Amino acid sequence: MFLVPNAANTAEVVRRLAAAAPDGVTASAVARAAGGRRWEGGCPQGPSCPQVGWYVVGGRRFVGSIWAMGSVSRSELALLPGLFPDGVASRADLRAIGLAPATISRLCRPGGPWSAVLRGVVLLTGKAPTSRQRVRAALTLAGNDAVVSGVAALRALGVRRLPADDRTHVLVPHDVRLSSQRFAVIERSRRLPEPVVRHDMPFAGAARALADASKLWRDLDTVRAMTADAVPSGICGVDDLVDELAEPRRPHSALLRMVLSEVADGIRSPAEAWARRLVMRTDLPMPLWNVPVRDPSGRLLAVPDAYWPAVALAWEIDSREFHLSPADHARDTRRQSRLAAAGVLVVHTVPSRLRTDPAGVATELERAYRVAAKRPTPHLIATR
Repeated sequence: MFLVPNAANTAEVVRRLAAAAPDGVTASAVARAAGGRRWEGGCPQGPSCPQVGWYVVGGRRFVGSIWAMGSVSRSELALLPGLFPDGVASRADLRAIGLAPATISRLCRPGGPWSAVLRGVVLLTGKAPTSRQRVRAALTLAGNDAVVSGVAALRALGVRRLPADDRTHVLVPHDVRLSSQRFAVIERSRRLPEPVVRHDMPFAGAARALADASKLWRDLDTVRAMTADAVPSGICGVDDLVDELAEPRRPHSALLRMVLSEVADGIRSPAEAWARRLVMRTDLPMPLWNVPVRDPSGRLLAVPDAYWPAVALAWEIDSREFHLSPADHARDTRRQSRLAAAGVLVVHTVPSRLRTDPAGVATELERAYRVAAKRPTPHLIATR
């Protein structure tokens, strides 16, 4: 967190200043706040320059403008982002190191070196905020007890199949009076989660973050994609998600409950969820979803999207859209070849047909099932 200079932490202030400015040039306001004494030689530009002075801190000599008087040099501006995490500061912290309110406002004007990203929160880098800086700014706005949840928390925890969302969902104690603004979505909660620290910032655990994300993103396939990535990868446990959904006052959770039942059956993508719904409308038995298929020696052949062990029929939903990379797609091709070599009949379907031609896909599956049932069934093992 931000280090307010004072006499007790002089050594740490000097260390940070030395790392940020090897030439020893920084603001005299910081030096004075850190307990420095004025250099006996006086102002290097003579007595006619009252805004600049030399100060000694920890045996080193520093020079710069006196910020409280409204003058800030370029060298001082360059140093400031390094004193604040991710270059994000509150106006209160900037005033604490000597900057006048008028100076802060002037520097945040359009075209200036800083920008006021939220009310009372300043970005010191002079650039558009990154996703991490947005999270830092939202936490700066919300206060010390705030916890980040939703999509931003899932991203920090390692979930990859996420919607494009610049918002930062922040949970604050219920008695905090604070409203949402711009990208910061503030939610008062009587049940703040125990934070998980990532990048020196507090985030909700995966189950709470997923529940909160699904509340903001009321789109079934978006919720499916997030859940299908978080659960099989081990980032979020099914039991944790069940416990979270069992909590009282959990509105807008119907989509996540539906997706949780799909995940319990082994569904790992929106396309597989569409496929499951299609099979439920036919007379076919329900297949096993994403179950490992092995030969009699125990060697893994593949993990098909769907598998009917009674007739050795596999169903693959072929698309790069729902895979993480072209390399994953290439691996899918190899596994399908191994299945065919072992005597498994493999049906291929592109995801778009599950929605545009479900009747045609169902007919193909039923025909393939009848064909597979007439063949000798290879002895293969399909268990989780």
